[in-house]
Amino acid sequence: MFSNKTEFKELFLRRLELLHGKPFSDSSLREQYETLGNMVREYISEKWISTNEKYRSHHQKQVYYLSIEFLLGKLLGQNLLNLGIKDIVEEGLSELGVSLFDLENMEEDAGLGNGGLGRLAACFLDSLASLNLPGHGMGIRYKHGLFEQKIVDGYQVELPEQWLKYGNVWEIRKADEAVEVAYWGKVETSFENERLVFRHVDAEKILAVPYDIPIAGFQTDTVNTLRLWSAEPLPNVSCQDVLKYKRNTEIVSEFLYPDDTHEEGKILRLKQQYFLVSASLQSIVSSYRKLNKSMKDFHHHVAIHINDTHPVLAIPELMRIFIDQEGMGWDEAWEITTKTISYTNHTTLAEALEKWPIHIFKPLLPRIYMIVEEINERFCRDLWDIFPGEWDRITNMAIIAHGVIKMAHLAIVGSYSVNGVAKIHSEILKQREMRQFFEIFPEKFNNKTNGITHRRWLLKANPELSRLITDVIGSNWVYKPEQLMELKRHAYDPAIKEKFLQVKQTRKQILANIIYEQNGIKVDEHSIFDVQVKRLHEYKRQLLNVFHIMYLYNRIKEDSSFTIYPRTFIFGAKASPGYYYAKKVIKLINSLADKVNEDPFVSQMIKVIFLENYRVSLAEKIFPAADVSEQISTASKEASGTGNMKFMMNGALTLGTLDGANIEILEEVGEDNIFIFGLKAEEVLNYYENGGYRSTEYYHHDPRIRKVIDQLMNGFFPDVEDEFEPIYDSLLSHNDQYFVLRDFASYVEAQEKVEKAYQNQSSWLEKAIINIAHSGYFSSDRTIQEYAKDIWNISPVRNTL
Repeated sequence: MFSNKTEFKELFLRRLELLHGKPFSDSSLREQYETLGNMVREYISEKWISTNEKYRSHHQKQVYYLSIEFLLGKLLGQNLLNLGIKDIVEEGLSELGVSLFDLENMEEDAGLGNGGLGRLAACFLDSLASLNLPGHGMGIRYKHGLFEQKIVDGYQVELPEQWLKYGNVWEIRKADEAVEVAYWGKVETSFENERLVFRHVDAEKILAVPYDIPIAGFQTDTVNTLRLWSAEPLPNVSCQDVLKYKRNTEIVSEFLYPDDTHEEGKILRLKQQYFLVSASLQSIVSSYRKLNKSMKDFHHHVAIHINDTHPVLAIPELMRIFIDQEGMGWDEAWEITTKTISYTNHTTLAEALEKWPIHIFKPLLPRIYMIVEEINERFCRDLWDIFPGEWDRITNMAIIAHGVIKMAHLAIVGSYSVNGVAKIHSEILKQREMRQFFEIFPEKFNNKTNGITHRRWLLKANPELSRLITDVIGSNWVYKPEQLMELKRHAYDPAIKEKFLQVKQTRKQILANIIYEQNGIKVDEHSIFDVQVKRLHEYKRQLLNVFHIMYLYNRIKEDSSFTIYPRTFIFGAKASPGYYYAKKVIKLINSLADKVNEDPFVSQMIKVIFLENYRVSLAEKIFPAADVSEQISTASKEASGTGNMKFMMNGALTLGTLDGANIEILEEVGEDNIFIFGLKAEEVLNYYENGGYRSTEYYHHDPRIRKVIDQLMNGFFPDVEDEFEPIYDSLLSHNDQYFVLRDFASYVEAQEKVEKAYQNQSSWLEKAIINIAHSGYFSSDRTIQEYAKDIWNISPVRNTL
């Protein structure tokens, strides 16, 4: 149906009439989008069926990637690109008077994620399919995403993210493959055939219904699957309050990250996590049974990967299935489980490591708790054999201690591979955060530096730059992104630099138009676009960025002779609904934006823009337009980051700390092509261990800092009264946990270097092109090839129709 534009147009018109019961001339953009989406999905389906048949017939080992988030973005444009039919569709629609761009805008961003964790999972799915690797995603089909962010009077307001209000053209409901998930109740034991048997009785059961989304590889016939589970009530269930049961069931898959400040929210989060793993593992085991192979060989054919600790209950759930349903003994079940499951850690923040109170966990998941308790007992006995009498060590390492279950400990003990997501992160895990585990399981620990799919973040997001690269080095980089390195020898060519500058200006103009449409502010597209877009979190230090802007404002106001190269500071960030402090920072950014943008003199040199509702489709417009990539987290706190890679790939220069993958970007591009400042990780960790940092000293000794901090409280921001007192107190009364004041002077100095470097346009353009050339290393294709070889032991299966 996509072999030529004439055939496409005929089928499109006929399909639209059949699908919507009206002629093309009466159809809406949404109806046209749904028609095209259905055609594309139908076109994918033949390859999808063939791929699954190929996996089955080859008995190929498959990996299942379990993640609480999959931040997919919009799929229409990506599918057209990956299938190689974009030009035919675009030309055919154009002849019908329809803009493909307009149809793409009808698609909602899938509300299935929040930040880097979910976007990484989406990039991994793209790479798995594009590399012909047998790998699938398993997640939850949230009815509402995190939230739709509106900025009202400078404050974040959360609205329901109703991404499914018009349905989802890419999904197929598979009601016949639904499974039951059980909560509450009790466990009864009995001896049968000289074996102890466990039965979960009086449970509240709900139905997990799968919705499958095809994941098409780039220019290949491989189509893998993202399976998302929806919670639905069981039909004909007998209970006292049917409406309450229905509501309690449906809420399990209604919201991503429900508010867990109260116990009801905590129970719901734990329900979600078990819902994901129980439904997924039942489905995986059911598929495996169809191969007619022994359960003893399960780990030879199946790899299960848990993306952070949210799906760690996969470990006891797989044990439950093996013991209670397959009749295995403990030792056999444990051996297979621990050869099947691998785990990625995404944090060095101790407060972010998941723990569940026993009083919540045990009644909700009684059988799973029994299994976790047994895992803990056996592990502690093993520790006693190695470290007899070392009670403190054993307590520290235990999975259950002090009334809580430590999910990261369960993940390490129950898996065969534990990886960090950047070199420094993995080293911090081994040498500090997980050191005691590394000492007894050194073979489990490894590093897999994150990556991004260049197909979305360069080929799709920045077609002008993609065409320029292809003109210069040929098209093979699209298939082998490491070949972007060939661009480096052209970095000093004046003609290439001029063309790159033209591309950058085109993308800056596009973003400037979006800013004007959304914020009503005209920005100078020839100014430096200085961008910080990511989740709003204290350790990511949007506050440091804000203080620098306030300092510039003060300099400009105090000294009429002081000038700077025009700069547009662009922010995009959502704060979690219950994250009070982060929402104060959003208000501060917007108050500062009002102050700066409304000042007739200051606004000639600087503008401050907060783009609301940051999401994948907006990010695709932001990254190509950026000149400066703000990666300014407190060293040791950011596990890796992937925004830093997206900026780099689009020719922005990194201004960052030696944290996460910034270090590897530095190693790639060299210190002349990046701007590094601030404390190093070992200095930060030394402060945490030994003290010695007093934020008030920086407040008293640096008048720039003192003035900026005083402005939080002295009426500098009108009509906010004590709004920013929590920020003021965090820095002075609570000693500035993330070293904002300590790194301020170094940051200002680095920003001055940025400004000076940018004014030498020829040199700046060389640096930008060198960054693009080295970005191939940070493709998720490289990351996934390392996972496939080193962890999952899976091989490509080329699907030929």
